[in-house]
Amino acid sequence: MAKTKMSEEKARRIAVGATVAGVLVLLFLVVILVIQFVQIGVAQRERDRLQQEIESYQALLDNRTSELDFYETEVGMYHLALEQGWGTPRK
Repeated sequence: MAKTKMSEEKARRIAVGATVAGVLVLLFLVVILVIQFVQIGVAQRERDRLQQEIESYQALLDNRTSELDFYETEVGMYHLALEQGWGTPRK
């Protein structure tokens, strides 16, 4: 009888230990999952911020390209020369 009581107690301890270990592993995995979701959110916000910055620089570049096209014309060069302090020739 003592042997069966000891084995029941041993089985109960093993079951409790396994349950505690399972809960701890599950808790650890949930913490890791939450950390991963936070990192994904931070990375997405950074990606969105960089995409907006790229779009603003692309718009600025497009604007400057149209200005460059204007200043490559004769009228544009004339206006640029006037802005730089050049004068018109006197006759």
